Amino acid sequence: MDKIIEIKGIDLASLFGAADAHLRFIEDTFPVQVIVRGEEIKLSGENDSVNQIHEIFHEMIQTLNRKGSLTQKDVKGLVDLVRAQNGHEKAAPDDVIHYGIKGSISPRTDGQIAYAKSFRENDIVIAVGPAGTGKTYLAVAAAVSALDNNEVSRIILCRPAVEAGENLGFLPGDLREKVDPYLTPLYDSLDDMMPKSKLNPLLHDNTIEVIPLAYMRGRTLSNAFMILDEAQNATTMQMKMFLTRLGVNSKAIITGDDTQIDLPKQTESGLLQVLDILKKVDGIGFTKLTELDVVRHKLVRDIIKAYDKNGSK
Repeated sequence: MDKIIEIKGIDLASLFGAADAHLRFIEDTFPVQVIVRGEEIKLSGENDSVNQIHEIFHEMIQTLNRKGSLTQKDVKGLVDLVRAQNGHEKAAPDDVIHYGIKGSISPRTDGQIAYAKSFRENDIVIAVGPAGTGKTYLAVAAAVSALDNNEVSRIILCRPAVEAGENLGFLPGDLREKVDPYLTPLYDSLDDMMPKSKLNPLLHDNTIEVIPLAYMRGRTLSNAFMILDEAQNATTMQMKMFLTRLGVNSKAIITGDDTQIDLPKQTESGLLQVLDILKKVDGIGFTKLTELDVVRHKLVRDIIKAYDKNGSK
């Protein structure tokens, strides 16, 4: 049996240990051939041993991301733990989008798997689905992974501040303090992806920008990963403005819930429009997520189904 593990964006010196001590310990413990080529680890051997080593490397990467270091004691403990489990625990995921500080981030449903495949194959992806389906979370994970792997040089995360409307002027604080409440879900996702010691400098120097959609006007963003969240609340002109910011070597993911439009009744949603007018454009991927892809509390799926049955929005 052969298996490939991708190790993009991982500090290999820390993962393998001084003089590859961690790697040699694993090779001495299991009858499996381990070959490291660039950003891949190839495992060859009997099925059980290969699956156990795959799980061990998975746990090693998660420990390294969580602690910032990996000791020989950590590795030995993980080897003992995985061997003791002997297949009784769920196997490590084959498709990891990013290793965050809270563990690996992987698609968990058929819809999410299709979503991940789409944003790997297309420069622009439009994902529509209800709350809790991982639209934004997986998009942010993909963006952080691309930044870590030097595939892009910056990340732009934005949302329409529709709820604020004309009331922004009455809120206390400067403009950033006024709009930040509407951007909190994006900050929450970033907090799961990387430690504060790494995230804060990237936010400070604008390598990662979390901004209202209006701030995208007049910009052309090359070598960037752009995400538009809550896109159902973007007007048709705002949507066109966002899409035309795309520069050389850039990607964009647009997420939204077409049942939660908060725009004034006479204003058309830019998300609904692009679903129609861009459906035949090559290079743009479309993903439809449903209640079957909800990965929050199990009651969320039932709540969504109840509202759909009632015809409520």
